[in-house]
Amino acid sequence: MASRFGKFGVTAVGLCTGTALAAWAFNNQNDSPYKVQMAAKAMKRAKRPLPLRGEQVAKLQSGEEFDVLIIGGGATGAGCALDAVTRGLKTALVEADDFASGTSSRSTKLIHGGVRYLQKAILGLDFEQYKMVKEALHERASMLQSAPHLTHPLPIMLPVYKWWQVPYYWVGIKAYDFVAGDRNVKTSYYLSKKDALELFPMLKGEKLCGAIVYYDGQQDDARMNLAIALTAARHGAAVCNHVQVTELFKKKDASGKDVLCGAKVKDCITNKEWTIKAKCIINATGPFTDHIRKMDDPNVKGICCPSSGVHIVLPGYYSPDQMGLLDPSTSDGRVIFFLPWQRQTIAGTTDLPCDVTHNPKPTEDEIQFILTEIKNYLNKDVEVRRGDVLSAWSGIRPLVSDPNKEDTQSLARNHIVHVSPSNLVTIAGGKWTTYRAMASHTIDAAIKACGLKPESEECQTDGLLIEGAHGWTPTMYIRLVQDFGLDCEVAQHLAKSYGDRAFAVAKLAAITGKRWPIIGKKMHPEFPYIDAEIRYGVREYACTAIDMIARRLRLAFLNVQAAQEALPGIVDIMAEELKWSKEEQQKQLKAASDFLANEMGMLVNRASRDKIPINLTKEEIQMYIKRFQIIDKENKGYVSINDIRRGLKKSGTKLNSDDMHNILSELDVAYNGRLELSDYLQMMSAIKSGNVAYSRFARMAELEEEHHEKEKLKTKISVERSGGGL
Repeated sequence: MASRFGKFGVTAVGLCTGTALAAWAFNNQNDSPYKVQMAAKAMKRAKRPLPLRGEQVAKLQSGEEFDVLIIGGGATGAGCALDAVTRGLKTALVEADDFASGTSSRSTKLIHGGVRYLQKAILGLDFEQYKMVKEALHERASMLQSAPHLTHPLPIMLPVYKWWQVPYYWVGIKAYDFVAGDRNVKTSYYLSKKDALELFPMLKGEKLCGAIVYYDGQQDDARMNLAIALTAARHGAAVCNHVQVTELFKKKDASGKDVLCGAKVKDCITNKEWTIKAKCIINATGPFTDHIRKMDDPNVKGICCPSSGVHIVLPGYYSPDQMGLLDPSTSDGRVIFFLPWQRQTIAGTTDLPCDVTHNPKPTEDEIQFILTEIKNYLNKDVEVRRGDVLSAWSGIRPLVSDPNKEDTQSLARNHIVHVSPSNLVTIAGGKWTTYRAMASHTIDAAIKACGLKPESEECQTDGLLIEGAHGWTPTMYIRLVQDFGLDCEVAQHLAKSYGDRAFAVAKLAAITGKRWPIIGKKMHPEFPYIDAEIRYGVREYACTAIDMIARRLRLAFLNVQAAQEALPGIVDIMAEELKWSKEEQQKQLKAASDFLANEMGMLVNRASRDKIPINLTKEEIQMYIKRFQIIDKENKGYVSINDIRRGLKKSGTKLNSDDMHNILSELDVAYNGRLELSDYLQMMSAIKSGNVAYSRFARMAELEEEHHEKEKLKTKISVERSGGGL
């Protein structure tokens, strides 16, 4: 009882004391209810056009001294750049890979206050925990207001299967609402069993007592990160991705102390190297925090304790469009979220120690853990199949111990800001929701440590509207449909992804040649991404095919197979924009394919299928051998791409170019251009068991067999010609 209650429950003593604690903090807070609104009105849209990446590189190479040089282009680094430049500091930011290429694009996509931490604060009378939740709830409201096109409130259901848990969970969630105060998203509420199943029909109804629904926010994390960086650029910051710091430089200050004064960097696209001068250097590199700290001081003790968090994506029919699910007590004590996202369903996360790497990979054990846990909450009509995993990824959670304290054994619950003897300002820990507050604390520390002279001492970003938010409205997409002739689904997607910049994207769209839609050629028939987004993505500093499929578009995160199928068309358009040679195009295709295979779960999906024992009957095996032999005309023992082309041509099967490309892509990517009989039987067995949801090749083989049987009937001698009959 205590273990299940430990997630959200509140004892009578804890409730009374905790409520008093919350009331005291609420009544003594410094926040004005109108502070965010006033800040939003005070800050006007930056008029500066978005510089090209080449112009940003030139600014970094100019030799001018910056007030701050930020290393790391994740949420925290981009937030630091926006905070610094809006205070009037001359700001530079470099990112070794792409904006949000690490943890910031691999989150649970939630903007949350941390309901579990509140329970710990109340029961443990921990005021530090309480302040952390209070800050996160304020930041949650700020994010929802600053980027309404990229964020939205999301109701999350907490199903209750024991009557005694209802009051405990209800009190815990109500305390969450209370602490949020006037910054609350929407009020939580209780649902009867009938109402809960009506809102979440996939939920297991057996022994269900009811449910409690509370609200948090949801976002498109990678595009949010990018929007923050672009906003900083519009305000005058020199931000540049694919620029790696290779060395830090120091000089003697007036007192004779060695202090940082700049960095040597390398453009990973052109391989050019140069030096950037800066009065202050900020380390905002997430899991790679210790790498930069050791660059400053090789003998410094490491503080980062990396943890792997894996998420999987399932088809949209696994969850309602506008209702998430929270499992507060999994088999090993973790919390699992089950959320609608981008018309699919996202589930996660795991929490296991891992090594720091640029290329984290999901494992089969972690995927199976998530699948097993969500099975416990879904009814029997929803068969949770391994083959329904459309994509899977791992993000490294950068937990840290606080170097400001002597006891470095315990991990910091909140973020930490540390200034080294040479004035390296390190910001580490924290979470996505509090990126803005983390940036504010970091720039405050930088100004103090390095004697910077900003135009404004106070943070300017609370309520500052970011890229795309100024002219956005919930019905803006209708203008895109009416003015440009875009498909309605595409227009809604553009409005949500780009805000008021969607009109600039639409102007780049190609004419379809159809009656409707007039413009906007889809890069994949199942998703609303169009050709114009590739061209606009290059203007948003996309330099590689991976940048495009993973972070400008979210296709790699939504469906790894669809991303592979759309990849050639995406590379073709990027080649036009970036003047790639044929060799560079092939290099980009290979790198992106490797990324999809390793980091987005394609290889682990294939490995999972191959582990499944063949569970076909003798009749089924004979049937599939027959189909295989029909396609393998030359008895090679395997089926090649040419066999498929010939079979389709002979059968007269009419497929459009997209369908043909998809079949060939599936064969080539999954089976290295050839499919052996054992592989084919394994695939059909996996389809039968649910470990593979569907195969275009399997359907093609079935059509080929049907055509073969029809042709055999035509060659039979008729009864009349054989002399039979009367």
